[in-house]
Amino acid sequence: MVVMITQLHQSLRALERPAGIDSDPGSVVLGVAAIDIVLGGGLSRGALHEIAALGEAHLAAAAGFALAVSSRGATRKSTVWIAEDMVLAESGAPYGPGLDAFGLLPAQLLTIAAAQRRDLLWAMEEALHYRAVCAVVGELRHSEIDMVAVRRLSLAAAKSSALALLLRASPPNDASTAVTRWIAGAAPNASLAVELTRNRRGPLGAWTLQWSDDDERFVLATPAQPVAAPAADRSHRKVA
Repeated sequence: MVVMITQLHQSLRALERPAGIDSDPGSVVLGVAAIDIVLGGGLSRGALHEIAALGEAHLAAAAGFALAVSSRGATRKSTVWIAEDMVLAESGAPYGPGLDAFGLLPAQLLTIAAAQRRDLLWAMEEALHYRAVCAVVGELRHSEIDMVAVRRLSLAAAKSSALALLLRASPPNDASTAVTRWIAGAAPNASLAVELTRNRRGPLGAWTLQWSDDDERFVLATPAQPVAAPAADRSHRKVA
């Protein structure tokens, strides 16, 4: 534990920049007008947000959504990805070439392994204190979270301009201080289905998205065109 604390502080201090870069946290614009309008202009910075996978099989899709959200505000700062040891052993860490697809340079991502959940939550809170960090993602295998720790994360995020993202393996039913709560899952045709189930600004909604490599952002998925059925009265030809 002592070694992890020392390494975390050393890594974050190396990324530190002078104060005064961001005076107003603002919002992270996702680039999908239908979603940004519901969010009141975008995903609030300086706040805690939750992203839950629809189920175990959809965890990669939810992680992709978290990375995409993080990349939207990572122009000059770094993203800190903290996961439990067991999560990294089972699911692996974010893949370098995949980060490029999201417009996030591998050098902008700091990955940390935590032995226990309490260490993960503590590391998230510590990372939020650094101005060189634009987003902190905590990947949890189990849904149960100490609500006192979640409250501390919300307070820490409020004092910074960073996004605090809790990535959960399944949809939670507990109360939360998060500004938004999302459920994400894989959809047909390499699409991503996201549902906004909690929003302090009011409106909720559900969308099917696709990632645009050209624009490096999500776009609304184009509905699949139905295939015309053969005419019911068309006679069958015999093949000689």
